[in-house]
This record gives sequence, C-alpha cells and structure tokens, in this order.
Amino acid sequence: MSFLTLDRITRRFGDHDVLRGIDLQVERGEFVALLGASGCGKTTLLRLIAGLDHPDGGTIRLDGRDVTKAEPAERGMSMVFQSYALFPHLTVADNIVFGLRARKVPKAEQGKRLGEAAEMLGLAKLLTRRPAELSGGQRQRVALARAVVSHHPLCLMDEPLSNLDAQLRAEMRSELRRVQQALGLTLVYVTHDQVEAMSMADRIVLMHAGGIAQVGTPDDLYERPASPVVARFIGQPPMNLLQLPGETALRGVRPEHVAIGDGPWECAVVRSEYHGADTLVEVTCHGQPLLLKHAGRLRVEAGTMLRVGWPAEREHRFPA
Repeated sequence: MSFLTLDRITRRFGDHDVLRGIDLQVERGEFVALLGASGCGKTTLLRLIAGLDHPDGGTIRLDGRDVTKAEPAERGMSMVFQSYALFPHLTVADNIVFGLRARKVPKAEQGKRLGEAAEMLGLAKLLTRRPAELSGGQRQRVALARAVVSHHPLCLMDEPLSNLDAQLRAEMRSELRRVQQALGLTLVYVTHDQVEAMSMADRIVLMHAGGIAQVGTPDDLYERPASPVVARFIGQPPMNLLQLPGETALRGVRPEHVAIGDGPWECAVVRSEYHGADTLVEVTCHGQPLLLKHAGRLRVEAGTMLRVGWPAEREHRFPA
C-alpha cells in the first residue's frame, strides 16, 4: 500500500470545478512535485492533503489511515510555506523548536533535535539571531529546520523558494534535495517552476485545468510527453508543435533536436537570440513558428533562408 493515497478527489468553489477526480499514490521516502501553471489546482490539492481544506468528494489515506476529514494536527505532517512564517520576536532556535514546545516534547529531546537540524542546515552559528538579522536564504533554512525537527514522515511545501533570487534558489534546491534524501522524508512539493521540479523530484505530477495531465519521472515527461499540453509545458524553450500540409496529426520536436543543413524544409529566419552557450533561432516553417537551438554562436539575419530537419527518432506525434 502506498504511503499517501488520493482517490477520486474533487473540489468545487461555486460553479467552478477546481479539482476533477484526482488519483495519486505517493510512496514512502519519495519526492513528488505538483507542477503546473497558476490556477491549475496544485495548491488546492496540497491544502486538502494538509487538512487546511476538505474535498467535496474522494478519499485521502495516509499510511493506511483515512484522514479525509481529520484536522491538520491529527495528520502527523509538517508544512513549509511560500512565506517563511517565522515569529519576528523569537530567536532562530526558538522558531525552530516552537512546534516541539507546543507538543510538550521533553526539553532534552528538543535540544537534541535542534542541534541535529542546525548542523544539517548550517544554522549552528545563527541560533541566537532573530529573523530580521537573516538573509532570505537563511530564513528559508530556518523554516525548513522547523519542519525537520518535527520528525513527521510527510512534509508538504508550497513554493518555498519563490521569494529567493536565482542563485539562492539554485543553492536551496541542492540543499533541500540533500536533506530530503538524508532523512528519508516523503515530500510533496508545489511549484510552477519546471526547473525546480525537474532537478529535485523523483516524480512529477503535471496538473492542468484541475486534472492530472501526466505523472512520471522528469525523464518521462521530457522524453515521452503524453499530450501537447505536457510537450509545451516541459522544456525551455518548449517543444515545437507543427501541423504540416495534408497531415491530421501534430508533429512535435524539441528545439535542440532541430538541425541546420540538408533537411527537407526550407525556412525563413524571423529572429535569433545569442545566449552565450547557444543561439536560439526562430524560423517560419509552412507558415508556423519553429524554434531551433544551435550550440555556440550562430550569426543569421532576419529573412535568411535555412534548410532544417531532425532525426525521425526525435519526433513525437500527437492527435491534432
């Protein structure tokens, strides 16, 4: 039996179906990312798992227990929010063990867990500071330490890195994955950032319009997208989708797989962007935009004609 099971979960707000029959199984120790655009229902689903809201239909089971109607405190899970949710008047140490004190965990055990979490997350020298004296990355580490010391086997995270700059996000992604694996945490992580999902998660749940578009490993979603929705969401830049004359199916090909040379199609250059490691070129193919990624510097002017093509094994076909 899976550690966390969602069975036919539905949620409505007025006349709007926010979640439509969600089925999902999460194994113990797994890192699962709920990925999707704003409004797809991923945060609503996380709130239902946490017990901050209740479904209109379906069942939520945690480690074999039906927790569909249970209160948050009865579910035995921790949560890290987008906002750090730290008490400004408390020190780092007091913020980390606040939940343990509320649960009346013995002081000796509090100190032991605090020391372990502070060492693991590099907070040992910051325990006497207050949140206002910390950087954004340090505050997020405190929020993560607070979840770690709870020793709850399931941790829920709602876009916890979105307030950080790009460099800090990259550092925290690595740190978060390391901590999750070291502790064997079961982690359900909400994000709209595909880089976060692709770089950290064991499996990605790509949500679209209140449903699940595809569940799989990062490699599954990138190499074997189940639909045009998945193909266009996963990848930077996204997959090209073309409907060629006389064909009913859509052809899909990733920009990095489009090659310039002796291909079957002659295309006009619309624009090019030099990114340092590569050049992104947009061309027009049968009246439709096509992006290609060329390694290194490629100097082409708008209006230049190029012949392009791609290997047959790199092409995807989708119903129109």
